Amino acid sequence: MKTYLFLIISIITEVFATTMLKISEGFTVPFPSFAAIIGYGFSFYFLGLTLKTMPLSLAYAIWAGAGTALTVLISVIFWGEVLSILKVIGILLIISGVVVLNTAKSNETATTL
Repeated sequence: MKTYLFLIISIITEVFATTMLKISEGFTVPFPSFAAIIGYGFSFYFLGLTLKTMPLSLAYAIWAGAGTALTVLISVIFWGEVLSILKVIGILLIISGVVVLNTAKSNETATTL
C-alpha cells in the first residue's frame, strides 16, 4: 500500500512541476522556475521509492498516464484549452494501456520476435 502512496505523491508532484514549468515562461519567472525544479526532484524521488517494489513498466505507465491525464485537465481548467474528442480518446487509450499492463500476468514468459 505504501508503494501506491509513493506513486500518487510522485504523480501529484510531477503535475505540480509541469504546471509551474508553464507558469515559469521558459524559466524567466524565478519562483515558478524554482518550484518546477523542486517539484520534479520530489517526483523522481518518490518514483524511485515506488520502483523498489513495483515493476518499472507498470509504475512508469501509471505515472506517465495519470500525469498526462491530470495535466490535460489542468490545461483545460486553468488555460482554457479545448477538450476535444481526440484528446478524450487519447486519455482513454492511455488509461486502457495502464489497465492492460496492470492485469497482465507477472509470470508470463518472454517471447522473442
